[in-house]
Amino acid sequence: MNPFNYQRATAPEEAVHAVSAHGAKFLGGGTNLVDLMRYNVEHPTTLIDVTHLNFTQITTAGNITTIGAGVRNSDLANHETIRTNYPLLSQALLSGASSQLRNMATTGGNLLQRTRCYYFMDTAFPACNKRTPGSGCAAIKGFNRIHAILGASDQCIATNPSDMNVALAALNATIHVQGPKVKRTIAFADFHRLPGTTPQLDTNLQPDELITAVELPAPKFAKHSYYLKVRDRQSYAFALVSVAAGLEISSKTIQSAGLALGGVAPKPWHSPEAEKFLVGTVVSPDAFRKAADLALAGAKPYEHNAFKVELAKQSIVRALTLAAQGVQA
Repeated sequence: MNPFNYQRATAPEEAVHAVSAHGAKFLGGGTNLVDLMRYNVEHPTTLIDVTHLNFTQITTAGNITTIGAGVRNSDLANHETIRTNYPLLSQALLSGASSQLRNMATTGGNLLQRTRCYYFMDTAFPACNKRTPGSGCAAIKGFNRIHAILGASDQCIATNPSDMNVALAALNATIHVQGPKVKRTIAFADFHRLPGTTPQLDTNLQPDELITAVELPAPKFAKHSYYLKVRDRQSYAFALVSVAAGLEISSKTIQSAGLALGGVAPKPWHSPEAEKFLVGTVVSPDAFRKAADLALAGAKPYEHNAFKVELAKQSIVRALTLAAQGVQA
């Protein structure tokens, strides 16, 4: 680990000003960044501690719920409002990491989680465009079992590791950020980037912008939602495939739907095509299978992860079925 300076921010404006220095990074729970520093993947010159800012509240005004960027994952998952109105988010959070990590990890930090691709995490592999632009992607012709089948490019096939992000994609969340001059909001669908020719850029957040909050729209899926996570072992493992499914149902007919996938793409894979198809259909296995086919349209598997295509389809059907039944994870 390289030496670095440490500063504790006492106000958002102070934090934004401090991070504008070359090589500075915000420090929240540190559950991802500190690991990357240990592995010599990240080399910040300065850490700006933002854990003492007033971003630790969960508030509701009208039908809108706002989650401060500093809210810990465990507090968010177990908050009464989240458990009651947005159980999909609670389920996703509780399926991720361990209780110790959830006690440290923050909402803002989870949004910025970097990939767990082995070729990115291990600097013994020199070819990683996400870590060193222009060096190549070792995963494409390497062992790519955990890698993307949707949204990848010939520059990078890494996946986004977050469970929380998948639920937020299905819920159509909005992210609030603060820069040195203005505050702005970013639709969740526009926050994370696909690799294209710039795989080193994970999000559309500017280097001098600070995430301040996440906003959830009026709850629609409180009675019918399910988060399904398929992994190699039951705990402490990242998803091979995950599905966040939410349905609004009246007289067995779907009124609205939220559907997003994890473990299959460089960003949480929201499927508006599948959602649009589901609206107006009667709850049935056939409808769910057609939605799954739409969600996986254009999938491009690699040598070791072709199994993910059918696994993802089956997982979508399973998650939608359990959501429709009102089963809680």
